[in-house]
Amino acid sequence: MSITNNIKKSTSKSWELDKIHISHNVIDYHAIGKQTFKNDSEYVRLHFGLQGSYDFTFSQLSSSFSLSGHHNNIMYSDGLEIEVANNCKRIETFGINFTTDSFIEIGQNGNDILKKFTENVINKNNCILSSNWKISNFKIQQVITDIINCSYKEELRDLFLLSKSIELLVLQAELYSQASTKPFIKTEKDKRRLIEAKELLSLRIDNPPTIMELSKLTGINEYKLKKGFKELFGTTVFGYIHNCRMSLAKRLLLGTDKSAKEIAYHTGYSSPQHFSKAFKKQFGHTPNSVRNTPDSTIK
Repeated sequence: MSITNNIKKSTSKSWELDKIHISHNVIDYHAIGKQTFKNDSEYVRLHFGLQGSYDFTFSQLSSSFSLSGHHNNIMYSDGLEIEVANNCKRIETFGINFTTDSFIEIGQNGNDILKKFTENVINKNNCILSSNWKISNFKIQQVITDIINCSYKEELRDLFLLSKSIELLVLQAELYSQASTKPFIKTEKDKRRLIEAKELLSLRIDNPPTIMELSKLTGINEYKLKKGFKELFGTTVFGYIHNCRMSLAKRLLLGTDKSAKEIAYHTGYSSPQHFSKAFKKQFGHTPNSVRNTPDSTIK
């Protein structure tokens, strides 16, 4: 793979399974510019943009795309040559590469859109699931977060990563099979504002801005913010805050020594009792029972 010297810093985390390669990449650039990536591999890639905006041209698909954070798609090619033009100083992506045989074994049993894509893979036709990239919903983002924060070791780790990779494929197939309706959010400008709103919420999950504050911070009116947020991300603003808090709380309980009380305040709850009630409603277990019995299963 060749990369131009526009890259200031690149950090990567990867997981290598028998027939799957998973990677999480964060690239910081010196400036706005272009770079070329090449390799000779044949693979099916589940691609997810997590942060940043960029344009890229994919030679094998004879296609160009303009993308901003939180998008996803599935691509197949025999060999890879892409030119990426970063439109910001940081880009974060996540990807899962399946060997063609392993993908075909799974994809040919999927829904219609996945079967059609798999047929192209079988026939070695370079292809993309859809020319219209979709915004990743909260379910997809949560599975990616689970993978990035995987704490299992050895055999259990591989089993967990395999199951989560297939879950992501299922969620993408479901997302792209949903009937197209006339979108409420019609412009890229409004879409970028909503993505910015979501990122602001993620950064301030312990003390999130109100709808009015979020509207002013992102320059989008409250009605469009609420309706557009639900359309793009599959949940309300308040639903997103709740889900993020619960997800963070679960990771802290299972992965740190913080007490349930500390986690309650860390995630923005006014009292440990309120936190415990919300946690039990979400997962069916109290925070303390999860801490005291790590083998408790919570989804």
